[in-house]
Amino acid sequence: MNKIAKFYKVSRDIYFEARKGIRETEYNEILLPRRATVGSAGYDFFAPHDIELAPGESVKIATGIRVNIEPGWVLLLFPRSSLGFKYRLQMDNTVGVIDSDYYYSDNEGHIYIKITNDSKSGETVRIKSKEAFAQGIFLPFGITEDDNVKNIRNGGFGSTNKN
Repeated sequence: MNKIAKFYKVSRDIYFEARKGIRETEYNEILLPRRATVGSAGYDFFAPHDIELAPGESVKIATGIRVNIEPGWVLLLFPRSSLGFKYRLQMDNTVGVIDSDYYYSDNEGHIYIKITNDSKSGETVRIKSKEAFAQGIFLPFGITEDDNVKNIRNGGFGSTNKN
């Protein structure tokens, strides 16, 4: 297997900016994504704090995670299959796309995941701190023969529209 990426925590300053008023222990206890089994394709992302979502509610989660990805690869983010199946938990952007150059943004490539409880049965989703709630899968990608982009990213959601 090719080793094409490495997960890190964002700095304390970046995390505390995203999560104003939190305890220091929350940052210290952030878990890096990891696979559950040797056959798992997805790297589980763990909740950095307790999350509760009533039906129809959304929340943007500052994961405290960044990832350094080799060029030619992308990290795609999805909700955990079990949460999607049980609660219709969905990502608000359908699939999260983490490009390799996001790591170098001013926000240190801080990965945010926005989820919605789209439950039709009226159930509240409760995700405990350190519980897996999303998963990321690395995939290679190609570019066209006539690709000549020179723009540099600096930012998160929507930042490539600014170029």
